[in-house]
Amino acid sequence: MYKYLFGPVPSRRLGMSLGIDLVPYKVCSLDCVYCECGSTTKLTTERKEYILFDKLKAELEHYFDRNPDPDYMTFSGSGEPTLNSRIGDVIDFLKKIKPDIPIAVLTNGTLLSSKKLRKELLFADVVLPSLDAALNASFQKLNRPHSSLELGKYIKGLRNFREEFSGKIWLEVFILPGYNNKEKDLVFLKDAIEQISPDSVQLNTLDRPGVVEDIRPATHAELTGIADFLGFDYVEVIATAPKRKEVKSYRADMATAILETIARRPCTLDDLSGIIGAHINEINKYLGVLEKENKITTSVQARGTFYLIK
Repeated sequence: MYKYLFGPVPSRRLGMSLGIDLVPYKVCSLDCVYCECGSTTKLTTERKEYILFDKLKAELEHYFDRNPDPDYMTFSGSGEPTLNSRIGDVIDFLKKIKPDIPIAVLTNGTLLSSKKLRKELLFADVVLPSLDAALNASFQKLNRPHSSLELGKYIKGLRNFREEFSGKIWLEVFILPGYNNKEKDLVFLKDAIEQISPDSVQLNTLDRPGVVEDIRPATHAELTGIADFLGFDYVEVIATAPKRKEVKSYRADMATAILETIARRPCTLDDLSGIIGAHINEINKYLGVLEKENKITTSVQARGTFYLIK
């Protein structure tokens, strides 16, 4: 079992994607109320070598010596990958050993105000940054950023990256009713999107419980209404959890293992990852399906969100 690699994980956007985790759980510059990985345990904007480059390099070499090539190599995981100061070196290494496999970077985009980071990401093929709010009050309430982050610099960083980056930018906007879906929010968001000029805007919403209670997902009608309001021909609504079961690589045995585990005792996402031996991102995809099928339910407690048989 690899420590820093996971999958390949089926993704509607990226096919079979090999996940590459560059920071420990849950190191991030945001503490979003909707995060399905749980609360941020280390809220920071400090970039450093959280996971050593040499250890990651060894895992990648071992993996590619023994496995078929995935459709994508994706920097994601359970934290913010751009916090790792060696992300540029990892991209350079991958381009040398697997030049034909595209590289995707899933990022919250908050650190793109750094010219150095923007330069490090230039050889990626697709960057998928997030921007959930263009009003500061909504940004603070929804994303709960590190105190050093400024929304204006965040948006400017995305705009500067668009000017410098020749690859694809797929901007994800996470809609949470009561947090960022008022008309004023959408007016400011539309203006920010026009400035950034991404190749696509992907509207997403809650699949499973977030960090705080009493939040609900946007309905499909709400999401399509927002897409119409934004008016860009490159806006799409992301498929929800039930669609994942249609992917050929969906494993019934993984779903069964999750059900059998929580039938014995309620578990957090972190518990399930440790018991089953799969990365948090993989577990997440199955939990979404099981909850939509009404097979599991959740209970928010002091230690986090627990999953149990319904």
